[in-house]
Amino acid sequence: MYITIRPFTFPDSEAVISLWKQCNLISSRNDPTEDIRLKMEWQPDLFLIAENKPGTIIGSIMAGYEGHRGWINYLGVLPEHRKKGIARKLFETAEEKLKALGCPKINLQIRITNSDVLAFYEKIGFKSDNVVGYGKRL
Repeated sequence: MYITIRPFTFPDSEAVISLWKQCNLISSRNDPTEDIRLKMEWQPDLFLIAENKPGTIIGSIMAGYEGHRGWINYLGVLPEHRKKGIARKLFETAEEKLKALGCPKINLQIRITNSDVLAFYEKIGFKSDNVVGYGKRL
């Protein structure tokens, strides 16, 4: 299967937001358009998409590095394209970019109810840090 990973561009917005919705990555507290805008202002080269043919977006990943830890957000692949190594390829590409920046560790937050995603990350080498995630909306 042909898969290419490339940086996100603003014309991809509609397709990426649709992908996020199909992957249940958007919560009622998230504004995906605003998340995209903010990401494109900070490390836009760490926002990647996967295409199975030019112009057909089937996956995305948003990574970031703040000098201490790397973070992964919005990793998703359309349901009909899962179990083909696309998420792994997106993740590996983001991981290489983070390593090139000197990132020593990647953190993620996964909803505890999302057992499929928990299993995916365990399969690629992640394990629980036995911490509790807290957040505060600003």
